[in-house]
Amino acid sequence: MRFAVIVFPGSNCDRDMYHAAKDALGEEAELVWYQSDENLADYDAILLPGGFSYGDYLRSGAIASTSSIVTEIKQQAALGKPILGVCNGFQVLLESGLLPGAMLRNKRLKFMCHFEELVVQNNETIFTTSYQKHERISLPIAHGEGNYYCDPATQQQLEANGQIVFTYGENPNGSVADIAGIINEQGNVLGMMPHPERAVEELLGSADGLKLFQSILHNWRESHVTSA
Repeated sequence: MRFAVIVFPGSNCDRDMYHAAKDALGEEAELVWYQSDENLADYDAILLPGGFSYGDYLRSGAIASTSSIVTEIKQQAALGKPILGVCNGFQVLLESGLLPGAMLRNKRLKFMCHFEELVVQNNETIFTTSYQKHERISLPIAHGEGNYYCDPATQQQLEANGQIVFTYGENPNGSVADIAGIINEQGNVLGMMPHPERAVEELLGSADGLKLFQSILHNWRESHVTSA
């Protein structure tokens, strides 16, 4: 399986994402500069890492969401390709309209960087089949604008469709319904604020994030065996 790790000016978790896919998972991975002429159709999954794209100017992820590579990511998403956006990557997905809702500043208006307990609410997505439903996992967060917001109608739709994938065990930032990660209706675009790529080895404090990447790989292999 071949992963594309998209790099914007200000990305700072791209190497972590690369390490998770290349070293921890053992698959092919490449860092793809946002102005690159690389064809994303040549990759099997696309990873949008955390950081501060364009220095979070205007709003987190706002400028990055207007780049031509995001237009191509939208095309690949429409074809069903797995897209994972973490932290700033999640913010880019929101700003681009690939996921519903918006991100606000943390309720205490402070940057937060520590491990949080999450609850797996939906383990039937291509990103979570290696987890148990309601499994509690430990992943680090590192954000100043991780307070997920959506209106009541959107929240109801997310809940009805099983699009809330991860929730916080104890809400650290004020997110609506304790939401830590959501997926699109098609089921192939996941955005989450906690960092699974920083939790792929026990040496890092937790290996709970590795299951997410293993889920992607397993389901990709299953789909290719089926299609073959």
